[in-house]
Amino acid sequence: MLALIKSFGLKGLDGFPVQAEIDMHSGMPTYDIVGLADTAVKESKERVRSALKNSGYQYPVAAVVVNLAPADVKKEGSLYDLPIAIGLLAASKQIPYDGLKKAVVLGELSLNGEVRKVNGLLPMIITAVQQGETAFVIPKENANEAVFIEGAEIYAVDNLIQAVEFLTNRTELQPLPIRSWKNDVQVKYSDNDFKYIKGQFAAKRAMEIAVAGGHNIIMIGPPGAGKTMLARAVPSIMPNLTFEEALEVAKIHSVSGQLDGFIYERPFRTPHHSSTMVSLTGGGNKARPGEISLAHNGVLFLDELPEYNRHTLETLRQPLEDGVITVARNALSVTYPADFMLVASMNPCPCGNYGSATVECKCTASQIHRYLNKLSGPLLDRIDIHIEVDNVTYDQLQVDTLSEPSSVIRERVNKARDIQLARLSPSGRRCNAQMTSADIKKYCKLDTESASLLKDSFEKLNLTARAYNRILKVARTIADLDGSADITSRHIAESLQYRMLDRKYRV
Repeated sequence: MLALIKSFGLKGLDGFPVQAEIDMHSGMPTYDIVGLADTAVKESKERVRSALKNSGYQYPVAAVVVNLAPADVKKEGSLYDLPIAIGLLAASKQIPYDGLKKAVVLGELSLNGEVRKVNGLLPMIITAVQQGETAFVIPKENANEAVFIEGAEIYAVDNLIQAVEFLTNRTELQPLPIRSWKNDVQVKYSDNDFKYIKGQFAAKRAMEIAVAGGHNIIMIGPPGAGKTMLARAVPSIMPNLTFEEALEVAKIHSVSGQLDGFIYERPFRTPHHSSTMVSLTGGGNKARPGEISLAHNGVLFLDELPEYNRHTLETLRQPLEDGVITVARNALSVTYPADFMLVASMNPCPCGNYGSATVECKCTASQIHRYLNKLSGPLLDRIDIHIEVDNVTYDQLQVDTLSEPSSVIRERVNKARDIQLARLSPSGRRCNAQMTSADIKKYCKLDTESASLLKDSFEKLNLTARAYNRILKVARTIADLDGSADITSRHIAESLQYRMLDRKYRV
């Protein structure tokens, strides 16, 4: 007898329909899986056999063929265990095939029949709903991933028996209630708040501008000046996630197996400087997303930037420009979103004191040049804001009063982001850092004084066309923070001072 059970597969961040076809006929007992199945899928034979027996069902003694259609698309993972088990029971007539409920079935089986969590369930359900599917049988451990998907009836099961009883109408399960999205969830940053950072007023201002416009920023200064502390406080002033942004982030984390419930706060990823290129950009045999995709709609913090492998850092150039990254392997090419805010920090020299106002540098000119040469000019050119962070003084450390809290800064950031969203949403963009050349021409018009100032600076500092565009983007953000409809010479002047470090520490 032939049984057909609906399921789904995953390619990148998109699902695709898979039909588990189970055919059973008399003959020597065999078990064959076809349809470009990977090792995890082929090993389902032993998991399904034990799960059936330990759940009180009979494993059929017959020639069994399992085809996962379409046969020309590779199938990966253990999510086909449950549909194969249901199909075997139907094909062996242990359950009525004609009476099975129409539903998409996904789940891994343990040897005792429990249904375990699978990766990538969220994007598969989203694609399935778009293609007209409504009912889904999924592992209970994945329940929190799908509670915001409108149009989906989600039935979460604990074990094989419960799934069989539901699909054969022997028991009733209530679909999970669909929850409405709220972006006002208060995320607490009790330890990483700007109010605890002493001094560093210029750096805090630069951080506020960077977050308000989604701009990349690099901090250069001696060790112990507070660069890492500033970076770790960035999430406390990040704007609220929209539902669309949260859904994008959740899909990526679901594919990587790092989603536990839904996403309410922006990602903050801090890969170690020993990270490989694959771990940063994504890849491997299954072309999984890397750190830059996991930081999508959030922050990627690279501490001690020159300590990273130069070749690894150069791979950031394309995603910093395009907001996406394509991971290509022999028979697979996947494009992941990678629209993140880069926050980087570095020392100005090996000893860390070059340019310090309080400590003398002991490095030679060649040592400094060799150290800074680890960063290429094109990479620095893609970072909008360069800020110097010097050591705080003793008197600043002894001040008892707290600085401006993150909650107040975040209010200003949210107001600036609302202005940008209203301006750019018709073109599908959310912040000033995403503006195209056409947007810059339309929204960054300069008066005579501002244009003259920018022209003189462009020629004296030998800036690139990319730097020119980024100066205008940052100036637009400064104007938005001021609530100004027009960019003035004051906004241009402040924006220009954030581009001077790549001239002072020229590599």
